Amino acid sequence: MLKTLLFCGLAFVSLALNAQTSNLPYYQIPDYPASYGPGTVAARMVDGLGFRYYWATEGLRAEDLAWSPGDEARSSMATVKHIHGLSQVIVNATRKQPNVGGEPAPETFEALRKATLLNIQEASQKLLTSSAADLESYQMVFGSGDKAQVYPFWNVINGPIADALWHVGQVVTFRRSSGNPLPKGVGVLEGKKFD
Repeated sequence: MLKTLLFCGLAFVSLALNAQTSNLPYYQIPDYPASYGPGTVAARMVDGLGFRYYWATEGLRAEDLAWSPGDEARSSMATVKHIHGLSQVIVNATRKQPNVGGEPAPETFEALRKATLLNIQEASQKLLTSSAADLESYQMVFGSGDKAQVYPFWNVINGPIADALWHVGQVVTFRRSSGNPLPKGVGVLEGKKFD
């Protein structure tokens, strides 16, 4: 009886996890474009971020999210929130919207993870069909009016995209330190999960 209950419980958890992951982008990286261009290269960089973020955050437990390397360092949850903010800056550049602050982040880890992945996906899809002229129009804007700070798309690359990749690496390191390493079979070179 106990074995049957345990088996049913594990099967339910497995189905729930599969349902959760099947609704989110970046279980694997999308196929690469047929040609190189400004937009396709930028989109691929963002897709690489999405794939790495997906697996860095997949299966994080409450104790992983609470883990921090020290009193003055961010916890994994604070780092995930920061990555969400960076994803918002990236997608806002492709939407041609300013970053004015005060936008509430999702409350739960699951909602935060989903929102971040969807931001990354939206930015990638916009970039995929973008020309060089389009990229020039995707400015990173902080504030509004006369006091707005405006940066070209170049700064989106070396700013929030590179910063988000950096912090995804921190999440991977933090989860390993809290006893929950990256799932086996994650191949970042090919952008696939091998079972």
